[in-house]
Amino acid sequence: MKKEEFQSLFTELTDIRENPFHPLVWIGGEPEIGKNVYIGGMSEVNAKGAKVVIGDNCDIASFVVINCTDSHKRTIGLSEEIERKDIILENNVYVGTQSFIGGGVHIGHHSVVGAGTIVREGNYPPYSLIVGNPAVVKEGYYLKKMEENE
Repeated sequence: MKKEEFQSLFTELTDIRENPFHPLVWIGGEPEIGKNVYIGGMSEVNAKGAKVVIGDNCDIASFVVINCTDSHKRTIGLSEEIERKDIILENNVYVGTQSFIGGGVHIGHHSVVGAGTIVREGNYPPYSLIVGNPAVVKEGYYLKKMEENE
């Protein structure tokens, strides 16, 4: 079976529509995705009901979830609505495998999210290394590395 045939059948059987990245990348809503972006297989980008922006030259590894929604308050009866918040990844951001980027996150350019990191609401400055659960931010980590290479 050719890739095009697989994608057509897969789209017909699921709600995962065709995309330019990988047949097994789920994209919901209408995220703004820049130029020269890679999104690995089994990743999800959910932009239903909020603005999700992935800048130019970003690399999103496999098994990554970028999800603007949070339904826990609705599930336990604290709200009648699903919470939806914007997500922005500026240019040249790398997101490592099996990471989660939640609603209300803004990651500055030239930053790295380490594998397995859970990134919750907040502003993360450019050139940061973001790792762990809960996420620890090493501000300017990659700026120093770039200056060392000059």
